Amino acid sequence: MDVFDAVRTVVAVRQYQDKAVPQDVIRRVVEAGHLTGSSMNLQPWHFILVQNRDTLRQLGAIARTGPYTAQAAFAIVVAIEETRYAISDASRAIQSMVLTAWDAGVGSNWVGFAGMDAVKPILGIPAELDVLAIIPFGYPVKAASQGKKNRKPLNQVAHMERFGQPGQ
Repeated sequence: MDVFDAVRTVVAVRQYQDKAVPQDVIRRVVEAGHLTGSSMNLQPWHFILVQNRDTLRQLGAIARTGPYTAQAAFAIVVAIEETRYAISDASRAIQSMVLTAWDAGVGSNWVGFAGMDAVKPILGIPAELDVLAIIPFGYPVKAASQGKKNRKPLNQVAHMERFGQPGQ
C-alpha cells in the first residue's frame, strides 16, 4: 500500500474478528515501532507484545477507553522512559506501527494516555517507566471506510507562510 493511501484510509478499529494475525505481520508491526526515528536517538520506548487471551482480557478490563482490547488478536503496550521527548518519540512509533498493521489489513486504535499504572503489575513493567498507551490490533469485523473521514476543510487548518494565510 502506498504510504499516503495508508494515511488517507486508516481508521480507528474497535471490533476485531476472532482470527489470529500471522507472526510475520506482528513482527513487522513491532519492528516498525523500533525503526522509528527518535530525538537524539534515545529510543525511550519499550514495546510489550501481548498475545495471551487472559492478559488481553485483563488489559481490556482496566482500560476504560478500550474494553475491546479483550477481543484483539494482540496488543502492544508502549511504556516510556522519562525523557523530554519520550511522548513525541513514542507517539511517532505508535503511528508507524498502526500504519504498518493497516498495510497488512490489520486494524488498531490508541487506548489510554499515560499514567496507566494498573498495567504495570500485569506485565511486570518497572515502576520508573510510564505506560503511555495500549494499542490493540486485529482484523476488523466491519469493512473499513477506506478514507471516508469527517475532516475540516484543508484550508481551515493549513496556512501558507503565516497563520491565517490560506494554504494550497
